[in-house]
Amino acid sequence: MHARCGDVPPPLLLEGVALFNRGEFFECHEVLEELWRAERDPVRCLYQGILQVGVAFHHLRRGNWIGAVRQLERGLAKLDHYPPVCQGVDVLALACEARHCLDVLQRLGPDRVAEFDWALVPRVRLLLSPSIPRGGREPHSCGTRE
Repeated sequence: MHARCGDVPPPLLLEGVALFNRGEFFECHEVLEELWRAERDPVRCLYQGILQVGVAFHHLRRGNWIGAVRQLERGLAKLDHYPPVCQGVDVLALACEARHCLDVLQRLGPDRVAEFDWALVPRVRLLLSPSIPRGGREPHSCGTRE
């Protein structure tokens, strides 16, 4: 299932990541959906997982607690099937930080959704590996924030 994790990230993935990191979650969805739908390899679930985490924050921005929670759960279920780094994406960091957001949202509940701390929203980190000419560092580990 992870044979393509060592591939260089496709241009649409890089574009989607940039949109996610700018908080342009609807636009991120549009780009990653195009990539996800065109891909036939199982790596497509990585793209869909990132997409769903982004959609969660789009829902959250609109005050839709249940939409945010459901999309975080769906995205995490997909990301959990990938190694810590796939196509240069620090999947472990994204999953850990998204899971923390999910925990916070579940504690707040729908009546206190406006109290969510937007500083907790993860960024999708791109890591360097021999196949990705951008340098390198170790993947993020759960329990720490950079």
